[in-house]
Amino acid sequence: MNETAVLEVGREAMWVILKISAPIMMAGLVIGLIIALFQALTTIQEMTLTFVPKIIVIFVTIIIMLPFMLSSLTEFTQSLFDRMISLS
Repeated sequence: MNETAVLEVGREAMWVILKISAPIMMAGLVIGLIIALFQALTTIQEMTLTFVPKIIVIFVTIIIMLPFMLSSLTEFTQSLFDRMISLS
């Protein structure tokens, strides 16, 4: 395996990581902004107010996006195994 193949596998791995984590991060970001806006408008400065909605939204996002995340990871793993087989 030469350097370009290793860099290609690393690039694909980083892309898969971004594809898998992006929906969860975006959901956390959006709900965080909504809660921050709500706190700023109502002057409620309770620090624990952000945790429960974020946890619920992230958990629901994981459940909804799990088939997409699993298929992306399975596809990457299959391509990685195919490359390993082609080496021998």
